[in-house]
Amino acid sequence: MLALATQIWTEEGLQPLDETWQTRIQVANDEMAQKGMRVLGLALNWLATPTDKLERDLTFVGLVGMIDPPRAEVKAAVATCRQAGIRPIMITGDHPLTANFIAYDLGISDNGRVKTGVMLDQMSAEEFEAAVLEVSVYARVSPEHKLRIVEALQKHGHIVAMTGDGVNDSPALRKADIGIAMGITGTDVSKEASEMVLLNDNFATIVASVEEGRVIYDNLRRFVKFSIAGNLGKVLVMLIAPIMGIAVALQPLQLLWLNLLTDGLLGLGLGLESAEKGVMQRPPRPPQASFFSGGLGQQLLWIGSLIGVIGLGLAYFFFSPADGELSTWQTMLFTTLAFLQIGQALASRSSQESFFSPHWRSNPTLLGLAAVVLLLQLAVVYLPFAQQFFYTVPLTLTELLICAGLGSIIFWAIELEKLLLRRAQR
Repeated sequence: MLALATQIWTEEGLQPLDETWQTRIQVANDEMAQKGMRVLGLALNWLATPTDKLERDLTFVGLVGMIDPPRAEVKAAVATCRQAGIRPIMITGDHPLTANFIAYDLGISDNGRVKTGVMLDQMSAEEFEAAVLEVSVYARVSPEHKLRIVEALQKHGHIVAMTGDGVNDSPALRKADIGIAMGITGTDVSKEASEMVLLNDNFATIVASVEEGRVIYDNLRRFVKFSIAGNLGKVLVMLIAPIMGIAVALQPLQLLWLNLLTDGLLGLGLGLESAEKGVMQRPPRPPQASFFSGGLGQQLLWIGSLIGVIGLGLAYFFFSPADGELSTWQTMLFTTLAFLQIGQALASRSSQESFFSPHWRSNPTLLGLAAVVLLLQLAVVYLPFAQQFFYTVPLTLTELLICAGLGSIIFWAIELEKLLLRRAQR
């Protein structure tokens, strides 16, 4: 606009727009932009007769600074992103000074480095790819630049989520690993090009969805560890018992009952576990990482093996060949395996935090289901009609306490592992 203006309107009237005035205008523009304002310049032209050559010999009138403050929750969301190993990047059409101020205020960038579209065009492909690793603020960019930034980040192995609301954002939204369109201000084209639509146009919602995704993934791993380890223990009991001279360690209905109680009720409760402490303070999981990475596979093996050893040990000490179809040792083994998996479920709620931390009350559903499983198991042992159906006999108090004591071993073993892990991390 300054290049098209020849005069400036002042309190003293019209004056030539000389170099001194241009410098003053530029300084005023930069001062407002450095405060996070979007600056518009205003100029006019007096026409005696209509003409198609409007944009020349203009009279500069002044500058208008506008502030579009970010939502209050965005700054906290950006901080959470950085703690979670997620790098926020600002791509805007605003003035570089405005973009730098907003980025610094939100915590997106603290090095003051800003690249404009003109700068990006002057870079070689190698320089461009190197710049995206260091620069987190881009101003005065075109849709082509947005697409190139996404592609360059992906070449470095990053998982890129791109937000946008306009038609021009669609190529970058489509190219990104996760395109996120604005549900309120977004165009239909941008929504069609995206995998996710924000109904409230709030950046903090993206961070909340990341946290929810981590919780769901943690619960999947938690359930798989619980289910496979428990079944591994029961399989070991059924396979090794015949080698010890025990033809049938458990009756088929007893096995089905244990699977119903553990994989069904207790597994359901584990799937409702809330977010662990520090879930958003850990780096993202590499996409190529195995589901059983992070020690999950080893935990499956030692927990399942320990369950099997405890069950086989009890059978070895209490088995009597003289017992008939209804045997005390079998009922004790049946009950001990149920207690083992109750203890396993309670200790497996968190991969690091102790069960006795304040976190223990965060999943009342699992606690309630554990109590239900305990009562149902006792009912199977002590109710006469259930005894006939499940081939159980009533246990004495001493026998029941032995089952409870052996069943608690897995709970204390997992708690000990978590204690050692916490100490190692400290």
